[in-house]
Amino acid sequence: MAMSVGEELLAVQDCPKRMHNGPCGGVRPDGQCEMRTGPCAFPSVVEWSGAVAEPRAVSAPLILTDFSCAPFDPADLAATATALSASCDAVLVGEHQNRPDFPPALMAPMLLDGGVVPWITLSCRDRNRVVLEQELRGLQHLGVQTVLCVTGDGRAYDVRPDVTQTFDLDGPRLASFASSLGVTAAVPETPTAPPVTERPRRLVEKQRAGAGIAVLNHVSTPGLVADFMAAAIGAGLSIPVLAAVAVLTDEVSAAVLQGLPGLALDTAVVESILSAPDPREAGIAAAVAEARALLAIDGVAGVNISGLASGSGTRVGAQIKAEVGQRIREEVGMND
Repeated sequence: MAMSVGEELLAVQDCPKRMHNGPCGGVRPDGQCEMRTGPCAFPSVVEWSGAVAEPRAVSAPLILTDFSCAPFDPADLAATATALSASCDAVLVGEHQNRPDFPPALMAPMLLDGGVVPWITLSCRDRNRVVLEQELRGLQHLGVQTVLCVTGDGRAYDVRPDVTQTFDLDGPRLASFASSLGVTAAVPETPTAPPVTERPRRLVEKQRAGAGIAVLNHVSTPGLVADFMAAAIGAGLSIPVLAAVAVLTDEVSAAVLQGLPGLALDTAVVESILSAPDPREAGIAAAVAEARALLAIDGVAGVNISGLASGSGTRVGAQIKAEVGQRIREEVGMND
């Protein structure tokens, strides 16, 4: 049910992220806000009220791999890029609430030089709209085609308490602005976050704002993705969607995924990986099986190989994700 204008205004005033187009993807399973005590300010999805973007043809990568390297470490960045370059079509560069890294306009050319195509995440948490415009135009000048537009996870209360959180824009408004500049705006969506039944429509509203492609957060089973996609397509979704594949091989990499807001894993699969005689091989095989099931779903154009993959360091994690990507490529090649 659509919110009234008055309800929307009250929700905007009550939201710690100052969102206009909520709810965000970090709503807790019980409906609580991720940043404060109490329920999410948005009981329903806010309809996009700005200019409706013209549909654009966007090619989805078959394999988008999370890029994780040591912060402010050019050598580790280059080595990680080299490890991933042959196994994926693009890398997703995240923004972390608990540690900074090189700015996007510096990170992007380093990654391009390393032989990978970067999808840069821009978060509204740490930048006002002027800085977001600077980053978008800088990335566009460098030849970056796709930017993941996110509102951003709230910074934990005990992480850099001296640092403010901006939230001058939210993800849908950032996607609209990126699209207006000619940048492909990728957007996230969390199928399992309340209100669950309205999440497909929320993704359609992001499409209306200008999103050209979507990346789903982890869910516990491919069946949930199938249900979400069927509902979204029924509501008018036409942009390509990438579904997340969880890669974990030890307790550290499992805990990282399980600790993020809006992410859900199959606990039985996690336990089977961690208790296997060879957890590395079990984790890789489980990820490839999940990718196979997700790619069979109508509307899923590719997969996001996601997660830390290993608690033994970024190089090991990159090697594991590269192995997952290569096996998916081989399977798709055989099926073709």
